[in-house]
Amino acid sequence: MWSFLISLVILIAGSLAYGKFVEKVFNPDGNRTTPAFTKTDGVDYVPMPAWKVYMIQFLNIAGTGPIFGAIMGAKFGPASYLWIVFGSIFAGAVHDYFTGMLSIRQGGAGIPDIVGLYLGKPARTGMLAFSVILLLLVGTVFVYSPAMILGDIAGFMGTHKSSVMIWVFIVFAYYIIATLLPVDKLIGRIYPLFAFSLLFMAVALCVCLLLKWPSIPEFWQGLGNRAPETGIQGQNIFPCLFITIACGAISGFHATQSPIMARCVTNEKNGRQIFYGAMITEGIVALIWAAVSSYFFFDGGMAEVGASSGQAPIVVTSVARNWLGITGGVLAILGVVAAPITSGDTAFRSARLIIADTIRLNQKNKKNRLVVAIPIFIIAGLMLWYNIEDENGFNVIWRYFGWANQALACFVLWTASVYLRKRGNSKAHLITLIPAVFMTVISTWYISIDKIGFKLPNLWGLGLGILVAIAFTWNFYYSWKLSKKEK
Repeated sequence: MWSFLISLVILIAGSLAYGKFVEKVFNPDGNRTTPAFTKTDGVDYVPMPAWKVYMIQFLNIAGTGPIFGAIMGAKFGPASYLWIVFGSIFAGAVHDYFTGMLSIRQGGAGIPDIVGLYLGKPARTGMLAFSVILLLLVGTVFVYSPAMILGDIAGFMGTHKSSVMIWVFIVFAYYIIATLLPVDKLIGRIYPLFAFSLLFMAVALCVCLLLKWPSIPEFWQGLGNRAPETGIQGQNIFPCLFITIACGAISGFHATQSPIMARCVTNEKNGRQIFYGAMITEGIVALIWAAVSSYFFFDGGMAEVGASSGQAPIVVTSVARNWLGITGGVLAILGVVAAPITSGDTAFRSARLIIADTIRLNQKNKKNRLVVAIPIFIIAGLMLWYNIEDENGFNVIWRYFGWANQALACFVLWTASVYLRKRGNSKAHLITLIPAVFMTVISTWYISIDKIGFKLPNLWGLGLGILVAIAFTWNFYYSWKLSKKEK
C-alpha cells in the first residue's frame, strides 16, 4: 500500500508543478476569442462553462481504458504504478493539452488537419484514414464492453449471452441518437453527472483500500512481471505494459476527443484545467484501480468478493458490489458503464466531424449530419454483427486498438514537437519530443513482436523500434535545418 500512496502523492504534486510549466511553454492568451464564439453553430461549436467542459472531457477520454487497462496492467505488479504516474504527467497530459490547445488555435480543427498543418499533406491523409479507423474500433469495442457489464448485472433477462446482445442493440441505438444531437442537448446535460459517478467510484474505492490496507506488492519487492497464472505470465514489461495501460497513461484516442471540447472552450486560460487536468484525473482513477486489482490478484481479494474469474468486467462488478454496498455499487457500476458508453458515442461523433471537415460539409444541417453518419454506423454495425457471432473477435479488435492507440499518440507528439520547434525555442520542444521518441520505440517494438503484428523475436523488435525512433528524430532535426536554410 505504501507504493500506491507514494505514487498517488507524486502524481498529484508532480502534475500541479509540471502542468504549470507546460502551460507556460504554450503561453495561452486569455484575450484571444475562441472558436466557441467565432464559429458558434448550436450543434458542435457551443460555448460552455469550464467546469462542464472539464467533466465532459474527462468522461469522453476515460472509457474503460483507465479501468480495464489498469486491471490488466496490475497483473504486471507495481511497475504499473510507475507507468501510470510518469506516463500521465510527462506524456499523456502533455499530449492532451497540446491537442486541445492547437485545436483551439486552429479554429477547432480535428487531429488530421492539425497533423497536416505541421507534418504535411501526406501525413494529413494518413492521419485521416488512421484516426477514422481507430474511432470505428473504439466505437465498436465500447458498444460491447458496457454491454458485457450490463448483461452480467441483468442476466436474469435470459442467458448471459442473450442479455449481452440485447444491451448491445440498446447501446448502439443510443449512439446513433447521441452522435446526431447538438453537443449541449444530451452530452452537455447528463455527462457531467456520469463523470461524477465515475469520480465517486474512484474515491470510494480509495477509501476502502485505506481501511482494508491490504498486503499488495511494493516497489522494493521487485519491478519485474509479477503476473500469476494469467495470459500475461512471462510477457516482457517492455513493451507490453505500455500498450496494456494506455488511457491511464497516454492515449492517442484522446487526440480525437480534445477537438470536440476545444469547440466549446470559452477562454484559452482554461486549457490546463480542462485538457491537462482531465488526463491527470484519469491517471488517478487508473492508479486506484491498479491498486484495487493488485489486492484482487495478489492478496486474496478475488476470493473475498467471490469473483468467478479475473476478467476486467468481472473484477469491476464483483468489487463494486461487495465493497460499496447496494447504493455505492450502483453508482460505481453506473460510472464504469457510462464511461465507455460516453466515449463510444463521442468516438462516432468525432469520426463524423473529421469526415465532415475533410469534405467541407457543414454540420449545422441535420441532413448533412445524416449523410456523414449513416455510412459510419453501417460499417460499425457490420463489425458488431460479425464479432457478436465470434466473441474472440473483440479480443482481436482490442489488441489492434491498443497498438493503434499508442501509434496515434506518437504522431500527435511529433506534431506538437514541430509546432514548438517552429516557435523558435530551441529547448521547449523537448517536453513533447522525449515522450514522442519513447512511444515510437514502444509502438514499433510491440507491433514487431505481437501475434497481431510481425511475430519477431523480442530483441529484434527492440532494435527495430530504436531504428525507427532514430529515423524519426533525424528527420525532425534535418527538416528543421533545411527550413532554416530556405529562409
